[in-house]
This record gives sequence, structure tokens and C-alpha cells, in this order.
Amino acid sequence: MQDTRPYWKVAVSLTFSLIGTVLCLYFGYKLLGFFMPFVIGWVIASIASPMVNWLEKRVKLIKKWGSALIIIGVLGMVGLIIYLLASAVTREVVSLIQNMPDMYQDLESGMETIGESLNGIFRLLPVGVQEGWHTMMDNLEKTMGDIIGKLSEPTVSAAGRLAKGIPPALIATIVTFISAYFFIAEREEVLMWAKRIAPNALVSRMTMVMDNLKYAVGGYFKAQLKIMVVVYILLLVGFLVLKIHFAFLLAFLIAFLDFLPFFGTGTALIPWAVYKFMMGNYKMVAGLLILYGVTQLVRQLIQPKLVGDSMGLKPLVTLLLLYAGYKAGGVFAMIFAVPVGLIVINLYKAGAFDYILDDAKILMEGILSLRN
Repeated sequence: MQDTRPYWKVAVSLTFSLIGTVLCLYFGYKLLGFFMPFVIGWVIASIASPMVNWLEKRVKLIKKWGSALIIIGVLGMVGLIIYLLASAVTREVVSLIQNMPDMYQDLESGMETIGESLNGIFRLLPVGVQEGWHTMMDNLEKTMGDIIGKLSEPTVSAAGRLAKGIPPALIATIVTFISAYFFIAEREEVLMWAKRIAPNALVSRMTMVMDNLKYAVGGYFKAQLKIMVVVYILLLVGFLVLKIHFAFLLAFLIAFLDFLPFFGTGTALIPWAVYKFMMGNYKMVAGLLILYGVTQLVRQLIQPKLVGDSMGLKPLVTLLLLYAGYKAGGVFAMIFAVPVGLIVINLYKAGAFDYILDDAKILMEGILSLRN
């Protein structure tokens, strides 16, 4: 049906729609950060709720008692995992910082050895390339010196900031798990209350948003985290077999690279293998290349089962989202760019933005008709 509204009404409607959308996004982002313990509590409740329901049916536990048991179990598991990971990572980070000067000297001597072996070829390169190489090495030396200097500075102020941040973090943790308990114990009541007081239009839109959020978070992050864990285990075992120092830390960092689209384990393993090849350590080269091949093979085998061959995004769109996320907030924002893009695209397909796009289309057609 053709829209018969005057253009000024369409313009006013479009303006208010855009302003409302921007305000909702702005205040929604602020409120999300302000109530983050409750958001995390809701996530924990969503994970634990199926187990509570199972206990309620099989063991005939009262729901509130089942919720308490599950929350305590989740808290114990999370605490144990965090403790074990933090202990291992802390040991390796401390050892890495202590050994960084020696590692830098080894790297510098290795680069000098490579430079001497390639000296004949290097002289054949254009003068500009040679000067660029020397400039890069000088900058690398200066940067590494600054990093080592900062790491060796006293960390009393950092410890003070950490001590000041412990009470708020402790309070937030307590609120998170208490809210998770009530979200589980009174989940149906909370949902019914929210649907009762909210307008029907808001309920339908929030249902649409939550469905797409479950698809993006449940489909993308859950699958990618599973793959990351598998890749981490493979890398850790391989590094331990190859007797590589800081195996836990390096395996985690490289697995995290594999978590990011367009990077993968080859971003670190292939240059590492090339460096070892130039140094003449062919055993390590073979080990790194085999490890790279195994991680890629396993990833290709399990990826279709976990995430499918595609998440519904074209490679160019994915690249644009990654770049936009990186420019907006660095590597951290780049991680969330793809799932956020999935949510927006699926909301668009579901018609969540039709009220804005229809008004914009009417105004655009009116403006273009003035040229006729």
C-alpha cells in the first residue's frame, strides 16, 4: 500500500526514529556497563538453568535448593579454573619478564647471524631497501629497550592500583552470583513480569534482538571458543614435545590468534619456522610446520560440525567488520565486530529497521522526483 503521508511528516518520523535509535544505543551501552554484574549473572543463569531443571525433575529438588547447588558448583568450577590458569600464566609471565633481556640478546645475535649469511644477497638490494631494513632494526632495538626498561621499573604503583580495585571487584563478583541465583530461582517470574509491564511492540522487538543475540553469541562465540580450546591443547602438547619454553603462555597467545578471523596459527608459526630455518635449526622447523599442519587439519575437520562452513557473512563483509572494530576500539573491539555484525544483519533481515528504511526511501524518492 502506497504511503500517503506528507513529506514533512515522513521527515519528522525519520528524524525521531534516528534520534531514538541513537539514544537507545548510547544509553543501552552505558546501562550495560553499569549493570554488568547482573548481565554476567544472567549469562551464568542461562548456562546453569538446564542443569537446575534436570535436578528438579530427576532428583526432585526444590528449585531454589537446586539453584543454590548449581551456583555453588559453577562458582567452584570457575574459581578452580581461574586459579589454575592464573597460576600457570603468572609463573610463565614472571619467567618471561625475567628472561626477556637474554631472549632479546639471543634474537639480536640470531638476526645478525641471518644478516651475515644473507650479506651477499642483501648488498644486491636497492639502497632504499637496505636503509629501510637498518631503520627497522634500529627502531626494534629502541622499542625492545624501552619495553625491558619499563618492565624492570618498580611496580609499587601498579600494586597499589590493584589493591584499590580488589574491593569493587569482590562486590561485583558477589552481586553477580547472587543475581545469577535469583535469575535461576525466579526466571519465569522475572520474564512474566517484564513482559507484563513492557509494551507489546517493545516485547516483540526485544524477543527479536534476544533471538539474534543467542544466534550470534551461541553460534559464533561458543563454536569459536570450542575450536580455540582444541587448538590450544594441540599447541600445548606440541610445544611440550618440542621443549619450548613458556609453552602454556605461547600456546594461549597463538590459539587466541587462531580465534581471530584472517589470522590463524600460521601468523605466528610460519614466521617462527622461517626464523628457525635461517638459524639452521631444522628439527624445530619440521616440528613447527607439522604442528601447523595438524592444527589446520583438525580445525578443518571440526569447524563444519561446530559452526558450519559459513556464518552467513561474505569474506569481504567480515573483513570490513574486523577493520571497523579495530579502528573503533582496537583488538578487543575487533573480536566482537563479527557477532555484532551478525546481529545487525539478522535484525535487518527480520525487518527491525523497516520503519527507518521505509521513511528514508520515501524521502529519497521524493527528492529524486524533483529532478524530473
